[in-house]
Amino acid sequence: MFALMDLGLSVEIRMFFAFMSALALSLACGAPLIDFLHATQKKGQPIREDGPQSHLKTKKGTPTMGGLLILGTAIFSTLLFANISYHFVWVSMLVLLVYGATGFVDDYWKVKRQSSNAMTAGMKLFFQFLTAAVAACIITAATPQSINTVLHFPFCGFVLGLSWLYVPFAVIVMSGASNGVNLSDGLDGLASGLLIVAFTFFMAVAYLSGQPNAADFHLLYIPRCAEVAVVCAALIGSCLGFLYFNKPKARVFMGDTGSLALGAVLGAIAVMTKNEILLAIVGGVFVMETVSVMIQVAYFKKTGKRFFRMAPIHHHFEQLGWSEKKVVFSFWSAALILALVGVCALI
Repeated sequence: MFALMDLGLSVEIRMFFAFMSALALSLACGAPLIDFLHATQKKGQPIREDGPQSHLKTKKGTPTMGGLLILGTAIFSTLLFANISYHFVWVSMLVLLVYGATGFVDDYWKVKRQSSNAMTAGMKLFFQFLTAAVAACIITAATPQSINTVLHFPFCGFVLGLSWLYVPFAVIVMSGASNGVNLSDGLDGLASGLLIVAFTFFMAVAYLSGQPNAADFHLLYIPRCAEVAVVCAALIGSCLGFLYFNKPKARVFMGDTGSLALGAVLGAIAVMTKNEILLAIVGGVFVMETVSVMIQVAYFKKTGKRFFRMAPIHHHFEQLGWSEKKVVFSFWSAALILALVGVCALI
């Protein structure tokens, strides 16, 4: 391949170049892609009729599938600057491609049918679980045998051996992260901003986990894991470039094309670095969004009433009278605070 790692560049330099190239490419390609999506989608993404009524006016006609911009630029930059002979790198790209393709099909049928429901939940979960299972098996095989099936607890340094239960656990982590990000993609800039925070944190974790002195940061040493930091850097640059077009008032939506894939690869990176619990902490907003939907569904089935005014929970705050920008900035702030909590686990 044409990766510039062949020039002997250090991981740190390649992280920087991966970030800058992904950012520059996404900024350069964003407007042409949005024009293309506008031309092909006509009516744009169908807006949920059971969602906030204001969205039927403010978001009508906005095209979806903007995740193509993130995935395309991130994968290109990864191919250019990362060592794709490493299992962790090409597994990351596999997850991005398969989950992205699943989301693309879902977005395509939503636009074609002008319906907020396209692929059934069962269909999406089948592809998600299958891909996650393959990825989990490869990651486990590529991790040192002494730690490949352990669950690492931050702050206390305790590790719990899960044996054969680890792969099913990893599948749940990846699929759960995928759907958590998907549920968070409901307001302009919300999911992309949250992802930038999460990928930045795990870029540092991946880099430190690949260093022989990883134990100094209360992390497990995983050889070659630092290469995953290059993937994270590319994803951060792509998400930041996309955010320029997705900030209020959004010119394009990420769609399932982006949210399913980016959430899944975030979960995969947590599995690679053996920091699944840190993902639940740093990605606490994604967890909150998911749990709010679960509570809403369970409570409604039991009582016939709603626990929240609307779920996911970002819509609940909108229904309380918060502006969209206030909700987004508040959730971003919460994500930054949770990331700082995660940093405390490393010092």
